[in-house]
Amino acid sequence: MADSPPTLDSLIVWRSDANTEAYEKARVDRVFNQRRPKRFPIAVVEAIHESHVVDAVRLAIERNCRVSVRSGGHSWAAWSVRDDAILIDLGKLQEISLDEKTGIVKVSPSTTGRMLNGFLSEKGLMFAGGHCPDVGVGGFLLQGGMGWNCKNWGWACENVVAIDVVTGDGRLLHCDANQNSELLWAARGAGPGFPAIVTRFYIQTRRCYSHMRSSAYTYQKSEYHKAMNWILGITAEYDDDTEIVVVGSYPPGSPDICITVLLVTFKNSEEEARKALQEAEDSHPPGTVNKWFCNPTSLKQEYEDQAAANPSGYRYCADNAYISNDADVAETLQAAFTTLPHRKSFTLWYSMAPVSRRKLPDMALSMQTDHYFALYTIWEDEKDDERCQNWVRDIMKDVETRSEGAYLGDSDFQTRRTRFWGEEEGKKLMRLRRDWDPLARICGYLDVGDKSGLNGLENVHEWQVVAKI
Repeated sequence: MADSPPTLDSLIVWRSDANTEAYEKARVDRVFNQRRPKRFPIAVVEAIHESHVVDAVRLAIERNCRVSVRSGGHSWAAWSVRDDAILIDLGKLQEISLDEKTGIVKVSPSTTGRMLNGFLSEKGLMFAGGHCPDVGVGGFLLQGGMGWNCKNWGWACENVVAIDVVTGDGRLLHCDANQNSELLWAARGAGPGFPAIVTRFYIQTRRCYSHMRSSAYTYQKSEYHKAMNWILGITAEYDDDTEIVVVGSYPPGSPDICITVLLVTFKNSEEEARKALQEAEDSHPPGTVNKWFCNPTSLKQEYEDQAAANPSGYRYCADNAYISNDADVAETLQAAFTTLPHRKSFTLWYSMAPVSRRKLPDMALSMQTDHYFALYTIWEDEKDDERCQNWVRDIMKDVETRSEGAYLGDSDFQTRRTRFWGEEEGKKLMRLRRDWDPLARICGYLDVGDKSGLNGLENVHEWQVVAKI
């Protein structure tokens, strides 16, 4: 007979009872961003079993308070930390199991991409999850999942075939195409406003690739336009197993910002990899300050590189936009790529074509263009908070008027309003929130003052609203 899980009482840290150190550890210890929020849950439940999630929701019902949820703790705005709520931390709720006949893996929300692919690689499989190794699949998938080679393979959430959830009234439900399908629809792109708590994802995996290779071309920032316009001209019809990104950053040892075009291809032979990367090698402009062609790499190596670019223990401010397809992309993003406020910070353009040009499956995720752009502003000292955050705001004031909307995962609803879904999908999502959680038991989108509640987000461009006033 299996041991019974511990009681909820043994897993809960009350703000009113615990010492300050224990409460603070429970409140923010797994929050990645060191720019800590000044918000204080009434309690934190460190769930280790699905039943603890159910019990925590029922406790919140008894106390007439809300619940918030932490999967990986990687959201830049620390959405899980909410005033006067019971925070359900899923960090110790751990499950990975594979149906080898179907290739469907069952996984708990706090499981990171590195953990999941470490498990799957031994089975000859992979999951095109988040690039940062320590991002939990829960937040990543609910936001849509801009994962490995998203430009060609599609959004990670498209591979979610079912979920298990706890609803705001304390019910445990299975959701798939045949039952509770509205919640599965919402789980593919609702983000932190999903009107239930996911305890398990059922994800379709894909085969591993034996030959991952990368090429990179680095230019001085004075060559920004040359580099950006070159890569913009070849990405939409590039090889369908190759992802392409442009990064503005301070490379190690460099006194100034550089522009790096990076291509990573997933193939099963050296010949295939070289063929995929050859077009960029043959067409790249002269003048590189550093370059490599078809170097061996792996998910393990790429995770290590991403971890170095997104170090723990730092302060972060992020924002992003889908740049309109008819915009002058290079001109629109010039200041963002060439005026970074701190040596740790970087700017990213991620090619989304051709997946951005197809009709999406019927799901909440419904915002995309050919061009994804994001700012990852990273610094060490609290005294730089205002300067770094103001730089982000100033950049976005110019960029947002040439955008269609933004990706939930790199957004902060407290600082800027924009669109995150298509018009009809946004309306449907807000209706489903009201239908499935009419008392707004589960904390939704954290806007200014945490006031949105049951209404959710307006799904409008703030700059257009202000212009009409």
